[in-house]
Amino acid sequence: MISRLWAKLGKSSSNAAEPLAADNVPKHIAIIMDGNGRWAKKRGLPRIAGHHTGMKTVKRIVMEADRLGVKYLTLYAFSTENWKRPKDEVEFLMKLPQQFLEIELAELIEKNVQVRMMGHKENLPSFTLSAVEEAITKTAHNTGLVLNFALNYGGRREMLEAIKEIAADVQDGRLSTEQIDEQLLSSRLLSGDIPDPDLLIRTSGELRLSNFMLWQLAYSEMWFTNVYWPEFNEAHLQEAIQEYQRRARRYGGL
Repeated sequence: MISRLWAKLGKSSSNAAEPLAADNVPKHIAIIMDGNGRWAKKRGLPRIAGHHTGMKTVKRIVMEADRLGVKYLTLYAFSTENWKRPKDEVEFLMKLPQQFLEIELAELIEKNVQVRMMGHKENLPSFTLSAVEEAITKTAHNTGLVLNFALNYGGRREMLEAIKEIAADVQDGRLSTEQIDEQLLSSRLLSGDIPDPDLLIRTSGELRLSNFMLWQLAYSEMWFTNVYWPEFNEAHLQEAIQEYQRRARRYGGL
C-alpha cells in the first residue's frame, strides 16, 4: 500500500491533459495544506512567508474547485496540535483568516460561496473568530460551493465530544443504546450536515492523516503529492481529480 502511495508522489500524470468527466467530479474534497514552512526554508525565507504565500494558493484552489463543480471543499487550516508551534508563528497563523477574508470575502459572496468553520472556538483570538463569523453570516444564504475551514480542529477530540454527547443523551433517557449507529455518530460530528469527503489531498509528501477527519475519511480516496502547498495549482487539483476518476470505489465490495 505504502509503495503504491509513494509511486504517486510528485508523479506527473501522462494523462495531464485528459478532460475531466463532469459527472464524476468529487462532491466533497478535503485538503491537508502542508509544506508552507519547508517551501519558505528552501528559499531562505522565514516560515511565515510560506504561510502568506499559501494563503494565495487557497484563493486559486477555491475558485478552481468552484469552476470544476465541487460542492464542498474542506481545508485543514489549523489543528488542535498546531498550538505547539512557536508563539510568533501561531500568532501569524491566527491573523491569516482575517487577512484572507478581508481581501476575498466580497468575491466569495459574488461567486455564491458559502463559508463555514469546523473546529473549536475556544482559544481562538477574538479578531480571528469575528472575521470568520462575519464571513459565515454574510454567506449563510449562498447556495454554491461550501468552503469549510477546519480551524482549531482535531479529529480525536471531535469524536470524543460526539461520544460524550451521545452518552449523556442515553444517561438522560433521550436515547437508547439500540439507537446508536454510524449515522447517529456522523450526525453528531462537527461535519454532521455535510457528506463525507470523496477525495483527500495532502501536499508536501507526507503520508499521514494528522488527526484530520478520522471518522469521515474511512472510505475516501487519497491522493498525495510532493508539491508544497504554496506551489499547488489548478493543474495539480485537476490531476488529483483525474486520478480519482480512474479509481473504482467499491466500499469493501466487489
